[in-house]
Amino acid sequence: MEQVELLRFAIQVLERLEIQYALVGSYGSSIFGEARFTRDIDILIELPESKVSAFCAAFPASDFYFSEAAVRDAIRERFQFNLLHPASGNKVDFILPRNDPWGRSQLSRSKRIQLQPDLEGYVAAPEDVIVGKLWYFSDGGGDRHLRDISGILRISGEKVDRNEIERWAKELGYLEIWRQVAAMADSPDQTPGLGIP
Repeated sequence: MEQVELLRFAIQVLERLEIQYALVGSYGSSIFGEARFTRDIDILIELPESKVSAFCAAFPASDFYFSEAAVRDAIRERFQFNLLHPASGNKVDFILPRNDPWGRSQLSRSKRIQLQPDLEGYVAAPEDVIVGKLWYFSDGGGDRHLRDISGILRISGEKVDRNEIERWAKELGYLEIWRQVAAMADSPDQTPGLGIP
């Protein structure tokens, strides 16, 4: 199963079961910024306990690997769980929203976007994709998150509400990182720093 087919299948399941979702992570940053290869599809979801059994049943064990216990644990802990397609090695990381004002409000700002000529889906707002990248970078996630942010700012520039990012970055403790990466994205020579080439 190619990655885009896995994405299509996951979206179909989520929409059929009426589960709120939004693409985030590298898929989200590729939509608003520069495309880059990733083996993981990151999807933010609000999965009620009442829909867990139907959700798990929608991914047959003959084709997919994941644990219903891990799904229930992720819901309780507000964390994430993985769905693996062993035949291809492709993977979906389903992420439960953080239990804070930013996390709880992300899905309400998502937008339905044409992902492929024959595929639509919900994608987190570019501001939320950027804040998520700041979070993962600050949690030791690596410089690729800063490169993704820089790409969004260069390509989607005027469509990105920097005041909104500034507000959340300040509230969540990422303000210094945000200001540095924004300044570098605006610099014509892209001076190295914070790992941004």
